[in-house]
Amino acid sequence: MRIEKTDGHCEESAKVVAQALKELRTREIQPYNKLDKLPIALDEKACVANVDNLNQLLADTITMRDLYKKCHWQVSGPMFYSLHLLFDKHSGEQGELIDLLAERIQTLGGVSVAMAADVAEISIIPRQTRGREDVHTQLRHLLHAHEIVLKESRTMARLAAGNGDDGTNDILVSNVIRTNELQVWFVSQHLTGV
Repeated sequence: MRIEKTDGHCEESAKVVAQALKELRTREIQPYNKLDKLPIALDEKACVANVDNLNQLLADTITMRDLYKKCHWQVSGPMFYSLHLLFDKHSGEQGELIDLLAERIQTLGGVSVAMAADVAEISIIPRQTRGREDVHTQLRHLLHAHEIVLKESRTMARLAAGNGDDGTNDILVSNVIRTNELQVWFVSQHLTGV
């Protein structure tokens, strides 16, 4: 349904909202991609590199969580109930990773990506259709997304270790990689014999 203008009130309201948004944008205290170095005993170059990498991983993890929610809502068939619960559980676990990654970015002095449009622009996980897909297609999409996240996490963990960022390396290895590997195991078992 489209809202029609009536005697100019909608147009006037739109102008007021646009002006208010413009004023809010000018209050930005730290631009994206600008480091506000904190005294955490890490080289600034390491912080910048790891913030960039973590924002990529954050965007992909947000996309992964959303893909799990899409599957949770749209799953059908004989395994509906068990997959419905599994997808919701995995979505929640991805949500916990999102928080860890975003807070690590902030700790390194960066600004974490947060808005859906920015996430969609940054994520390298292929965008899924809006429509409903069969269970096997859903499972294959989830496994492909996990593989992307795992490949980049392993690379980023090695880079973080190489530049002395043990905190980032620990989050990547102990949380991101282990959680995603376990989720791959659970999801892949639903494709056994198919």
